[in-house]
Amino acid sequence: MPIVVNLDIMLARRKMSLTELSNRVGITIANMSILKSSKAKAIRFSTLEDICKILDCQPGDILEYMDVEAYNKLMGLTLN
Repeated sequence: MPIVVNLDIMLARRKMSLTELSNRVGITIANMSILKSSKAKAIRFSTLEDICKILDCQPGDILEYMDVEAYNKLMGLTLN
């Protein structure tokens, strides 16, 4: 999946922990970790909206499209 979640970057910029964000958004730390690691298959717009409100950012600051080759390289995947 070539959609990358840059949540860790926004958290660092806002000097906020993943635990604090998950508490403020109202989702479990486990689900927030799945989102942060780009392993989530989907995100509700309401959750994305809450994250953007809390981090004072735009969805494009969190979500990034990356071509498949660059994504595989980032994730350490190789194509045989």
